[in-house]
Amino acid sequence: MAEKAPGTSSDFIRDIIRKDIESDKWGGRVATRFPPEPNGYLHIGHAKSICLNFGIARDFGGVCHLRMDDTNPTKEEQEYIDAIHEDVRWLGFDWGEHEYYASDYFEQLHEWAVQLVKAGKAYVCDLNPDEVRAHRGTLTQPGKESPYRNRSIEENLDLFARMRAGEFENGSRTLRAKIDMASPNLNLRDPVMYRILKATHPHTGDQWCIYPMYDFAHGQSDSIEHITHSICTLEFEDHRPLYDWYCEQLGIWHPQQIEFARLNLNYTVMSKRRLLQLVQEGLVSGWDDPRMPTIRGMRRRGYPPEAIRAFCDAIGVAKADNTVDIAYLEHFVREALNKAAPRYLAVIDPLRVVIENYPEGQVEEFDAVNNPEDPSMGTRKVPFSKVIHIEREDFMEDPPPKYYRLAPGREVRLRYAYFIKCTDVIKDADGNVVELRCTYDPATRGGDASDGRKVKATLHWVSEAHAFDAEVRLYSHLFSKPDPDDVEEGRDWLSNLNPDSLKVLQGCKLEPALKQAAPGDRIQFERLGYFRVDTRDSKMDAPVFNRTVTLRDAWARIKNRAAS
Repeated sequence: MAEKAPGTSSDFIRDIIRKDIESDKWGGRVATRFPPEPNGYLHIGHAKSICLNFGIARDFGGVCHLRMDDTNPTKEEQEYIDAIHEDVRWLGFDWGEHEYYASDYFEQLHEWAVQLVKAGKAYVCDLNPDEVRAHRGTLTQPGKESPYRNRSIEENLDLFARMRAGEFENGSRTLRAKIDMASPNLNLRDPVMYRILKATHPHTGDQWCIYPMYDFAHGQSDSIEHITHSICTLEFEDHRPLYDWYCEQLGIWHPQQIEFARLNLNYTVMSKRRLLQLVQEGLVSGWDDPRMPTIRGMRRRGYPPEAIRAFCDAIGVAKADNTVDIAYLEHFVREALNKAAPRYLAVIDPLRVVIENYPEGQVEEFDAVNNPEDPSMGTRKVPFSKVIHIEREDFMEDPPPKYYRLAPGREVRLRYAYFIKCTDVIKDADGNVVELRCTYDPATRGGDASDGRKVKATLHWVSEAHAFDAEVRLYSHLFSKPDPDDVEEGRDWLSNLNPDSLKVLQGCKLEPALKQAAPGDRIQFERLGYFRVDTRDSKMDAPVFNRTVTLRDAWARIKNRAAS
C-alpha cells in the first residue's frame, strides 16, 4: 500500500472513525471498501475515493476491500475489471486477499429478497418502467400505489420464483420493496429490488436472469463483508435511508454510511456516460486518450501516481460539492516531475541557424546537467556544430519592448554552449523567415563571457547534424470553457469541446540521446515542459512524445501572489 503522504491532515470522516475507535463501536475494527461498478474505466474522481478508502485503512491499521459492484451485466465487461485492478495498483494501493464481487453474493441476496417477501415487505409488480415512474410522484406530490402492491405473500413467492426460472420476458415484472409511497424521500417509494434481465454476466455467466438493483445489492454486500464505514459520495446521501431500511428489516450487520463531496475539476467531465460517449463517437482516441480524466489517460499522458495521491491528499475531504481548478492538479504533477524527470534539449518548432564563423566540420561536446534537482542523475554529452536549430518563437525580426530573445544585432546565450549574435535574416519568396545567420564568440564557451558582459536570454538548441526528427503531441484542456455545461440555448456540452486540445507536430528536432527513450519514460524538454514517451504509438528508435504539462505553474504563481 502507498506510503502516507506527508502533511496528511484530519478530516470529518477520520474524526468520526477516531470517535468510533475510542467508543469501541466496532470492536476496534476499521474496514472500508472501494466498490467500483465495472462499466467503464476509472477516472480522477475514483482516484480520490481510492486514496480516501485505502488511506483510512492505512491510517487506522484496518483493511480496505476491493469489490466489484457488478449488478448490471449489459454494461459490465471483463476489460473494465482488468483495468480497475491495474489502475488501483498503479496508484500504489493493494487489497491483498480482500477482493470481492457483488455477484458472488447473488444467492444470499436472493434469499434476503425472499425473506422480505415472506415478511410482507416486498412484492412482485407488473408495471412497466414507464408506469413505475408515473406512479412514483414528484418532490411535491406523493406517489400512487401499484395495483399489484397488495398481492398475497404466496402469490408473490410464486411469481418471484418464476421470475428467477426465466418464465417472464425482460421488463415485464419487478420485485419492489413495500415501504411508503407518500415518503418525502423518493427513494423510499417502493423502490425496485430486482429486474428481469436475460443477459450473460461477465462473472456468473448465464446462471441468473434476474439481477438485484444497485441499492439492494450495495448495502447488503457491505454487510456480508462486515464493512464498518461505508464511504460514499454525496449523491448517495438521499439513498442512505434506504440503505438503513434494508439492513434493519433484514436484521443484519449494519455498516455506517458516510457521504463526502465528489471531486469535480474544471475543463472536464466526470460522468462515465459522457466519457463513454466521447469514446464511442470517436471524439477522443479511447479511454486512455491523454486528454481524458481517466486514470489510464493521465497515466499515458505522464502523470506520476505520487502526484495524483498528493493532489487527493491536499484537496481533502469536504461535506459540500465544489469544483477544483485543474491547475492545482497540474501543480502537483510538476512538483513530482521536477524532482524525477531528466532534462533534454528539444526544438519543436525549428528555425535553422547557421553560425558563419564557426569552423566547418567541427563538432564539440558540452556537458549538460541531467537534473539540477538531483545531482545523482549526473551529466551527459551534447554535440554542437556549425548549423543548429532554435525555437521559431525565440526570434523576432522587429521585437517589442521587453522581448529579450534573439533579434537582428542582438546577442543571446545558447544553453551550455556560446553567445551568438544575429547578423542576417534569410527569407523565402513569401517573406517568411527560413534561416538566420549568426556569429559566435569563442571566448564564451560554456555560456559565460570572459569580459563579464551579460545577456538577458538563454535559448535551447539542437545540432542539425546530430538531431533526429520526432513527433510531439501538445495536449491542452479537453473543453474550452471551465464549465462544459455552460452552453448557448439549443446547444449541448459537446459544443464546448476544445478544437485545440491536441496539436500534433512533425519534424521536431531532438538531441540524439532522446532517440533511445523508452515508452513510458518521463522527461523534461528544457523551457518547453514535461513529456512522456507514448506507450501506444512509439516504435523502436521512433519515440512519440506526449506533453504532460507545461513548465508554467499557474497555481504556484497564484499561491505566491497570495503570500505576498
